[in-house]
Amino acid sequence: MDDDLAARWRAAAGGVGARAPEVDVAAAGAELLGRWAEPQRIYHTTDHLRAVLDTVDAHAGSADNPDLVRVAAWWHDAVYDPRATGDANERDSAELASSVLAGLGVPPAAVAEVSRLVLLTAGHAAGAGDRDGGLLCDADLAVLAGEPGAYDAYAAAVRREYAHVPEPEFRAGRAAVLRRLLALPALYRLPGLRAAWERRARANLARELEALTGPPR
Repeated sequence: MDDDLAARWRAAAGGVGARAPEVDVAAAGAELLGRWAEPQRIYHTTDHLRAVLDTVDAHAGSADNPDLVRVAAWWHDAVYDPRATGDANERDSAELASSVLAGLGVPPAAVAEVSRLVLLTAGHAAGAGDRDGGLLCDADLAVLAGEPGAYDAYAAAVRREYAHVPEPEFRAGRAAVLRRLLALPALYRLPGLRAAWERRARANLARELEALTGPPR
């Protein structure tokens, strides 16, 4: 078990008001980390979890309730089945989060907020003024603004997660995802992150989309 991530889980759970014994909080974290290590995951692994948490920590001052955002980050891909359709993974992750957090004695209002934040990651369309939702969604999409080589590694990992999908169907489905992202008025909600990341992220998305839909090279 990753000791650093385990400690970060315990701190975040305590920050949102978990009242269960420490051993129960730790056990829930261990089970959650086990989910992030499932064999079907190539991109959606503990590396992604850590990257999201690191971004949340770095920009915690932009959130109203950073511990709620941290806990939502832990749960946002807790259920990840590449064969699921629509927002089933996000809905199942939110439902699991609600059940486990309630069992740990987290206050109902905090449980509901974590669920709401997890569900936001299905479409990454946090509303204006939603600082917590904006930070979580921005952190989840930070990978899009990587250097070209890092972005290409991310895209290749996603393809491997969908190895069961034939190439023509994958290209069509992935292109639809990229077009949806490019159609958002802004990929990033927080002004500072938008200024730093928006242009490069859009360039990466457009480059991948061209590779998927353009003539063979």
